[in-house]
Amino acid sequence: MPEPNNEPEQPLDGPDRRGFLKGAAAAVGGIAAGGLAGGLVGGAPDAQADPRTLLPPIGAEIPCSCLAVDTPLTIGTSLVTVDFRGGIKVRVDVNPEDPGNSVRLRVVGHKVSAELPEDEGGKRGGGTITIEQNDVDVDAKSLLRLTQQFPPMFEQIMVLSFTMTIDNPEKYLRGAGIRASKAYEPLVLTTKEPGRLLGNLTQFPPKGDIYQLQNPIDLVLSDNPDLTIASIDRFPVKVGGL
Repeated sequence: MPEPNNEPEQPLDGPDRRGFLKGAAAAVGGIAAGGLAGGLVGGAPDAQADPRTLLPPIGAEIPCSCLAVDTPLTIGTSLVTVDFRGGIKVRVDVNPEDPGNSVRLRVVGHKVSAELPEDEGGKRGGGTITIEQNDVDVDAKSLLRLTQQFPPMFEQIMVLSFTMTIDNPEKYLRGAGIRASKAYEPLVLTTKEPGRLLGNLTQFPPKGDIYQLQNPIDLVLSDNPDLTIASIDRFPVKVGGL
């Protein structure tokens, strides 16, 4: 049988104890550092995540509803307030200028419409007004950019060119002093310069976020671009969540 060890147990002190504590501290420090690197900075689940994982995938087509209540619209000399309802669909493209933090958005469908008031008292029944994408969005200028990883924050700029079709436009043309040989036909206008809408988002697709118009939109006849027939100075549109 082995001889019993009668030597007294040495207290964990001196060089051995200091070595033990130094090793434990290093282990704890390593765990803490690993946890921070793994995504505990600022409480984020993954602070080192690739920003591209927060952006929509390339090629995805994303439809959103649109609602612009109490939009002021000037037609000739008449100012009317209308509610636009409809939707927009975008396709996600690569942004070659900043592929890691942003994507381009190509408009592949955009249509909203509103009822026109019949008289100054606001009675409905004066026809309809329709805004619709006027051409294929070949050179996508709309942009979605990640501005902050945690919590996620995005800036979306929508660049829109469209046609505006006004049914029953005769009284509005008369009010503007414009004589039209076919005033009973719908009046088709086009944007003189694209409109730019800006939204600051916490998620994409948006869920009821309000986008604000950054520039007035003048609408003209395609064969007379120097004469402004209608204009939109404010377009507070709620996108998504409807």
